[in-house]
Amino acid sequence: MALEIWGIDNQGNKTMIQRLPEDSTDLLNLGNLVNVNSYPRLQLILRTIDDTNRTPAQLQRWHVLYTPLPDAALDPPLEFSLYNDTIQEGDSIKLRMAVRNVTEWAFSDSLLITYWIKDRNGNIHNLPQQLTAPPFAGFTYFTATLNFSTEGYPGLNELWMEVNPVGNLNSQPERHHFNNIAMMPFYVGTDQINPLLDVTFDGMHIMNGDIVSARPQILITLKDENQFLALNDTADFRVFIRRPNQSNLELLPWNSELQFTPAVLPNNSCKILYMPTLQTDGVYELLVQAKDRSSNNSGLVDYRITFEVINKATITNVINYPNPFTTSTQFVFTLTGSEVPQVFTIQIMTISGKVVREISREELGDIRIGRNITTYAWDGTDQFGDRLANGVYLYRVITRLNGNAIEQRESGADSYIIQGWGKMYLMR
Repeated sequence: MALEIWGIDNQGNKTMIQRLPEDSTDLLNLGNLVNVNSYPRLQLILRTIDDTNRTPAQLQRWHVLYTPLPDAALDPPLEFSLYNDTIQEGDSIKLRMAVRNVTEWAFSDSLLITYWIKDRNGNIHNLPQQLTAPPFAGFTYFTATLNFSTEGYPGLNELWMEVNPVGNLNSQPERHHFNNIAMMPFYVGTDQINPLLDVTFDGMHIMNGDIVSARPQILITLKDENQFLALNDTADFRVFIRRPNQSNLELLPWNSELQFTPAVLPNNSCKILYMPTLQTDGVYELLVQAKDRSSNNSGLVDYRITFEVINKATITNVINYPNPFTTSTQFVFTLTGSEVPQVFTIQIMTISGKVVREISREELGDIRIGRNITTYAWDGTDQFGDRLANGVYLYRVITRLNGNAIEQRESGADSYIIQGWGKMYLMR
């Protein structure tokens, strides 16, 4: 009669660990003999033979003394939540799952919890692992939590969770493993809406061919409705400029002239401030390419605009519009250079030369380099607010930049101005 002790590994392979001598009555401490991590299961084989009577001894009882292994199990009825199984890309998946020790015996060390995603193409993406704090006493439970962004996982995915994974260096011996693993599907909707691009020059929208400052502040803004994928990557933007007498567009580098301000959620709007010094007179072209974090372009075509720069400070004749007028009239003119005049005064007088109204730069509102239509509208009242009589009135413009008068620039309105004097008609 002989007793064999076999170890069974996690793959089901069997290895003989010990064969006791025939007719041995030894008592063995299998804990000192078998590495439980290598062989979580054992098999005892008794071999008997009777060459005389041909009747082998019959086994009446196996008696093995052991301490049972603990057993961890996922327990969704105890606690489970998943926010949310259908969300927009960039939003976060939040998982809470109860893990319970269903035995009275404690785990001797920390338990490892692994997570991974199986995406719509079958690719595996490992998520950060977690180690629980020991001890994990019998008949107690803890809540495993996970929070991760869904960016990069469009479509239908599977979230997998495994407690105490088999074969890991941190694996702890336990009785069963089938109750340690779970799969939860989730769907991530993709962003298919184009972001909105806006470009202003010194706070104004310009038209092709408009004159702008030689030192403009060009503000490029991009706004996206997605509240989870922030516009925070300069790789999603390219800004080009074509200078006078250049045939090719020049890609602008990110530097002190071209500055990026990322979006701060939930307001998903970013800014690019371009502040060049354009020393060459002529026509420039600006090209902006932009897309959101889901690679939706800002439009079917790129933003493209031409503008003119004249470094010399000049002003065209100031024309009032409408003329004649009944209730109010505004003033139209064009400035060139890089600075607006410190003094800009419009004097209105009767045909006899009496000044009835002086309009200062502060009253006219914002003045910028380029085409101007004043926000201020003269309502035909004098300096004291009294209504003037119907008739013809004369006006002239006084400008000063750094103490000097600004040079007059020719325009199509020159025929309406005679020796610096304009004429307006008030008809109530």
